[in-house]
Amino acid sequence: MPKRVDHEERRTQIAEALIRVAGRRGLHAVGMRDVAAEAGVSLRLVQYYFQTKEKLLFHGLQHLTDRFTARVGARLAAAGPDPGPRATVEALLLASLPTDEESRTFHLLYSSYAILSVTDGALAAQPFIENPDAAENALTGLLEQAQEAGLADPGADARTEAVSLLAMAAAMGTSILVGQRKQGSAVAVLHHHLDRIFTSGS
Repeated sequence: MPKRVDHEERRTQIAEALIRVAGRRGLHAVGMRDVAAEAGVSLRLVQYYFQTKEKLLFHGLQHLTDRFTARVGARLAAAGPDPGPRATVEALLLASLPTDEESRTFHLLYSSYAILSVTDGALAAQPFIENPDAAENALTGLLEQAQEAGLADPGADARTEAVSLLAMAAAMGTSILVGQRKQGSAVAVLHHHLDRIFTSGS
């Protein structure tokens, strides 16, 4: 009896291969043949599942986002059963900084995909991410929750602070990636701004 193929598992295998090889060579330099070799499968099989390089890259980005979500979840689990709004905000921001191989690859490929989507018509035709405001909305909600509980500056504009924190984390992530800033320095800057927003009881 022929072995039943788990198609989702095979797609994940190929996406993981894309992430590994792109993390080494850069997203712009990766072709479907490279991904097939990394995954240990035929080029025809990669083409069967994804048809085009653009579809493969988009699926890889979604897979990378799922891995990021899992990293945030692990940080929150480590913070205890009720981490509170500040610890949750920290988990979201710190998980995006390239502080280890996993997060380095996330930041590198996520940034690369954004840049490629500006100049590549096929990539630009697809949504960069399905819900581009998800992180901003999540942080805004957490800051509003902290304000209502008396744990954050009531005069701060939660939406503006959320946008500022995300932009700061992205920029500092890139500065770590290129060797301009040390990880500890970036984390200290984030903590400085969180201390400005949150009261000591949060």
